[in-house]
Amino acid sequence: MGRAVSLRVQLLVLQVAIVLLVVASAGAVASTLQHRQLRDAYLDRMTAVAFSVARLPAIIDAFDDDDPAATIQPIAEVIREASDVTYVVVTDDEGVRYSHPDPTRIGERVSTDPSVPLSGEVWTGTQTGTLGESWRVKVPVFGPEGDVVGTASVGILESDLADDLADDLGWLLAALSVAAALGVVCAAFVTRAVRRRIFRLEPEEIGRLLETRDAMLHGISEGVVALDRDGAVVLVNDEAQRLLGIAAADAVGRPAHDVLDPQLLALVPDTTETADDADAPAAGPEEGGALVLAGERVLLARADRARVDGRAVGTVLLLRDHTELHALLRDLDGARGLTDALRAQSHEFANKLHVVSGLLELGQADEAVAFIERAGHGGLLTASGVAPGVHSPEVAALLLVKATTTRERGSRLEVSPSAHLAAPAGPDDAALHGDALTVLGNLVDNAVDAVGPGGRVRVLVTDRAPDGTGPTPGDRVVVVVEDDGPGIPAGSRADVFAAGYTTKAGPPGRGIGLALVRRVAARRGGTVEVTTSVLGGARVAVALPAQPVDAAAGARARTPETAS
Repeated sequence: MGRAVSLRVQLLVLQVAIVLLVVASAGAVASTLQHRQLRDAYLDRMTAVAFSVARLPAIIDAFDDDDPAATIQPIAEVIREASDVTYVVVTDDEGVRYSHPDPTRIGERVSTDPSVPLSGEVWTGTQTGTLGESWRVKVPVFGPEGDVVGTASVGILESDLADDLADDLGWLLAALSVAAALGVVCAAFVTRAVRRRIFRLEPEEIGRLLETRDAMLHGISEGVVALDRDGAVVLVNDEAQRLLGIAAADAVGRPAHDVLDPQLLALVPDTTETADDADAPAAGPEEGGALVLAGERVLLARADRARVDGRAVGTVLLLRDHTELHALLRDLDGARGLTDALRAQSHEFANKLHVVSGLLELGQADEAVAFIERAGHGGLLTASGVAPGVHSPEVAALLLVKATTTRERGSRLEVSPSAHLAAPAGPDDAALHGDALTVLGNLVDNAVDAVGPGGRVRVLVTDRAPDGTGPTPGDRVVVVVEDDGPGIPAGSRADVFAAGYTTKAGPPGRGIGLALVRRVAARRGGTVEVTTSVLGGARVAVALPAQPVDAAAGARARTPETAS
């Protein structure tokens, strides 16, 4: 198989063909118009000459002479030479010539039909006569009485017309040749410019590059969102679509502020830069990125300027999913706390065994039995001892761990005796309990951080109505967490749910918990209510309906905050 023709040759040949086609078409049209104008100009001249001859008094009077040709022939020849026509022929009413360029033809009858001008009409057209094919005009000659006494015919040979046209077309062909040459030179210049703009790549190479780029962008495990200088989204790969919960068709071409969460927008550097700051580092998070909340996902995000030839052309956002890692770290903290609690209880249990052993060795069996009864059968490491009404395994386990870790931190977590949560009966219940787990864990963590050592945290998780009979109104789960800490000022109750808002010192990534609570409630069309607790601190109540609303409704979730 032969080598494919290069793009440079294809572009050049195509442009040259277009230039030549246009020039040839223009030449054909111009020559046609020139031929038409030339014939019209000769027609006007011949018509004027013919009428001048037919109305000339000397010509009209000569018809009554014994030898009309003696008078008419010299006049006709003078007019013919002056008007630059091929012939001027005057005949009588029988068609007999009184004038002709060839004097030997005078006195003969014309070779073409003179009936039209003899009838008083003007005739125009091409005929073949004694001199050859000619373009002619025939007009009647009227006598003093107004009757037709003869004809006047003026014509020019078609060969002479062709010669005149050829003379005019010489300049036209020269102009067209120059235009064609300039077109070819410009085509070569355009071909070179196009090749330079596409880095001298062939179409097959461009296709392979695009395929490779798409495969890389859509196959990597990190989300990629590209923005242009105006802040419009130009690219969203598959992972970014999954992480942000958007479709590329709905995002590409739209402004970034219509697509991205505010925390992500805060990372985007300003792409309008001057030559002085072209080499400056991108504004935004420190090296390694920052934890942000997008929807209900915790993402590690980083934004960098995109440059071409040292010029900023846009921004690239790199996203990595840290939701599972965030959850694992929380679980690890819980597991560590539970391990510490088990170690402490194991030590306490060993001490109790030593006491019982000592009493038995001293023979005081009754005192040993009484000591065992006073010590009980276990501590907080039994779920029934923390929340006997909670039958959802995950929620009960979370309450158990939180109660243990809270006690180890010197605080106390109390679960309301009216807490009740049935075991999940299906996938919908399991999803609802999973959302309740997220809400409960974040609210308890914030409350424990707020109260500090010696504080109290009270928890209520219920799927029952306020009177304790049957499901809650609307078939929902209600999570209430209150504490005796400093509380949340009324003016800040809306701000605490903003992603990134925190009053705690520490590493980046804080300010996610309450924002996540709000978004979970939003997705289900639930409510988040912040008031003052009877314990003196903050009280946060979250209602989660069993069936989530659609995404659009979730984005408009209700989050009323009320004062106590």
